Amino acid sequence: MPRQLRYNLAGVPQHVVQRGNNRQPVFFADEDCSTYLNQLKQVAAKHRCDIHAYVLMTNHVHLLMTPHKPDGVARTMQGLGRQYVYYINHRYQRSGTLWEGRYKASPIDSERYLLLCHRYIELNPVRADMVQHPKDYRWSSYAAHAEGKPDAVVTDHAEYFALGQSPEQRQQAYRELFRDQIDSDQIHGIRDSLNQCRVLGSERFKDEIERQLKRRVRPGKPGRPTKQRSDDAWQHKISV
Repeated sequence: MPRQLRYNLAGVPQHVVQRGNNRQPVFFADEDCSTYLNQLKQVAAKHRCDIHAYVLMTNHVHLLMTPHKPDGVARTMQGLGRQYVYYINHRYQRSGTLWEGRYKASPIDSERYLLLCHRYIELNPVRADMVQHPKDYRWSSYAAHAEGKPDAVVTDHAEYFALGQSPEQRQQAYRELFRDQIDSDQIHGIRDSLNQCRVLGSERFKDEIERQLKRRVRPGKPGRPTKQRSDDAWQHKISV
């Protein structure tokens, strides 16, 4: 199986998910969640990544983050993974892997999708039937955005600040975003982009990502290259 794409771009938000090996738990107690968040804060600061939204589920995590240097996401996830595995193995007297291979990441068109990804991430416990409302789940960034609860992990994106001129206005506007469920097509679009490590955004946004990376990020058609008429060049169907 080919290695998943990495998008080493500064200033572009990425939706990141990391799952437990074989979908097994990675958090066993509240102290584990607290430790993970403390480590996340420290490692993200070290590698200059802003964390905009997060949720810690029993067997996986979702993060929405913007790196300020091209390899910021990769270094943050690598450093965090090593620290947290060491902590879990030491605390529970276990050994071996904790995470399921490499993390998955999808660059996000902030203008169109950033706040939608906020909602997708913070509604995870609701979709999992763990709580009735995201405000009832402790281990997410919802309280910071909707209620103004201090959260040392969170650095808000410009799209969040655009919701209002004061903290109260922004929090009210943010709560309004959660009055309606996310459309099923939007959920599938986010999931597909994340699971396939694809770009989530407009065609113009994808054009810009391709220009910066100097490679194709749109999926191509499978199969071998086919030859056109004799006066045409070989047309390669690129699968990324």
